[in-house]
Amino acid sequence: MSHRVVHITEFKAKCLALLDGVGKGEGSITITKRGRPLATVTQARPPAWKSPEGAWSGKVKLAGDLETADTSGLWDALRRPLKRER
Repeated sequence: MSHRVVHITEFKAKCLALLDGVGKGEGSITITKRGRPLATVTQARPPAWKSPEGAWSGKVKLAGDLETADTSGLWDALRRPLKRER
């Protein structure tokens, strides 16, 4: 891994190629203007993987007993109405 110092005009002209190099792990870049550093570009870290286990913990509260709850009336709303014969 190397560190490169690039003047702002060179960075402007070769921006995509320089960023591709940083993305491939070729090092970091410091962009300068009139000899003063303006910015340092480094490779971004991938986001840490977070397990979904416990994601709703403390955010959701269940009311009542889910095992013995009577939900038979809820299914009636999903049934199609019967066609009446005339």
